[in-house]
Amino acid sequence: MADIKYAYNNDKSKTARAMGRSLKISPKHAVEICRAVRGMELEKAKNYLQEVIEMKKAVPFKRHNKKVGHRKELKGWPSGRYPVKASTEILKILENAEANAEYNGLDTENLKIIHISSHRGFVMKGGIQRAFGRVTPFNTPTTHVQIVLEEA
Repeated sequence: MADIKYAYNNDKSKTARAMGRSLKISPKHAVEICRAVRGMELEKAKNYLQEVIEMKKAVPFKRHNKKVGHRKELKGWPSGRYPVKASTEILKILENAEANAEYNGLDTENLKIIHISSHRGFVMKGGIQRAFGRVTPFNTPTTHVQIVLEEA
């Protein structure tokens, strides 16, 4: 098994890290969620993701926004969506990072997201049977997510 490294390295005495590997979520949705919560305080980010899961707040889609509908609750950027599945998985990783911070003796009230990134994982090959003995590819992408929290 390969040694897995974080994309962000710094002083480990004031930080807590968590990683999700090979998550069955859309890489495009993960990129947009990571952009939305980057730099937020931990409690604010958890509340934001919970509201996305409840479809009360939309995530602005800035890069992957072709044929994406506009949401009137978004200020400064019109197009957005409610990526519920990806938000649920990223919320779990945030809670894992919070538990790691508590285990390391950090103050969980003053944690801030200093690094969050998503990368494409491997593609799970699949297929759908068609007529006349043919098969159409039906692949499932996976995503790796990394989160680093720092005590403010």
